Amino acid sequence: MNLRINDLLTALSEPTRLRALQIIWDGDEHCVCELMDRLGATQSRMSRHMARLKVAGLLTDRRDAQWVRYRRNPELPAATVAIVDAILSALPVPAPAQCQKKAA
Repeated sequence: MNLRINDLLTALSEPTRLRALQIIWDGDEHCVCELMDRLGATQSRMSRHMARLKVAGLLTDRRDAQWVRYRRNPELPAATVAIVDAILSALPVPAPAQCQKKAA
């Protein structure tokens, strides 16, 4: 996978996207409702942020009825993972999930 550095840096430059990525980076799937609850974002705002993270190649998504579930892209190059790991390690630990709808 060939990620463009500009897309990666743009994706990581916005605080809400960075916090969403921090939640998703654990390797599990996370529904958009969880991200909205934990980040205090509207559905439309969250969708725009997730789209930017997908354009950068950091995330994949899966539709589950009315829910969209996001997870870390398993095909990321090791160098990209190392960059994101380094940035996320400098952030405070995110609050635990409160969404009632769990991944199937």
